[in-house]
Amino acid sequence: MEYQPRSYRQQFNPARFASFTVQYLETDLWIGMDHASFRKEIAEVALHEVMDLRTRLDSYIHEFPPFGASLEPLKLFPGAPPEAQEMAAACTRSGTGPMAAVAGMFALRAAEKIRKHFPLQELIVENGGDYFLLLKEDLLMTIYAGDSPLSEKIGILIPAGETPCGVCTSSGTVGHSLSFGKADAVMVACASPVLADAWATALANRVKTPADIEPVLKYSEQFPEIRSLVIICEDKTGIRGNFEVRFIHSSA
Repeated sequence: MEYQPRSYRQQFNPARFASFTVQYLETDLWIGMDHASFRKEIAEVALHEVMDLRTRLDSYIHEFPPFGASLEPLKLFPGAPPEAQEMAAACTRSGTGPMAAVAGMFALRAAEKIRKHFPLQELIVENGGDYFLLLKEDLLMTIYAGDSPLSEKIGILIPAGETPCGVCTSSGTVGHSLSFGKADAVMVACASPVLADAWATALANRVKTPADIEPVLKYSEQFPEIRSLVIICEDKTGIRGNFEVRFIHSSA
């Protein structure tokens, strides 16, 4: 798989977050935390969890191949691993295949394992633009939208009091992930990165042109788990939800 540059990782202030990456097969995590909580052992714990989760999911896909291939929600047989059940539940809600939530699941499980073994004030686990967030102070996150003139010109303010939460982005024009839409970026905030990942994929699939932005915003209103939604398509944007959205002006 061709490497995709991850310039959006540069938005996090190194004075606030000590960070490292964890890579295994297709998974490439960026993990940031407050400097006081940083321990070099955290990287090893995260890597082992990524490897274990990959093994569990691969084993289940070998046993039940539709889980890895379906583009529609699936009903799982009893005995499916908890991760598969959570992914399937999120994607049943959003109307996508269960693998639409896989990046969010890796971010969530790595974060849970880290928090189980280490006390932290702040923690970010990012996987391909999908985030687990635990914050002590509010954080402004910019939205990368490829060639759109609005790319990195719009930011969503994540309130510390709303974390832990998940913030995920799907795109039909950026990256290698499957999308049936043409949105440059659809960012969704939910309580969990698994749910946010599923919804980002589902809503991005619905945006083919800028004219679709308003109907998709309206459609999303019936799902209260969507805390915030930002859609960018070409030079147009649509915003809905509880989190403050800011337009970022270049200092150049």
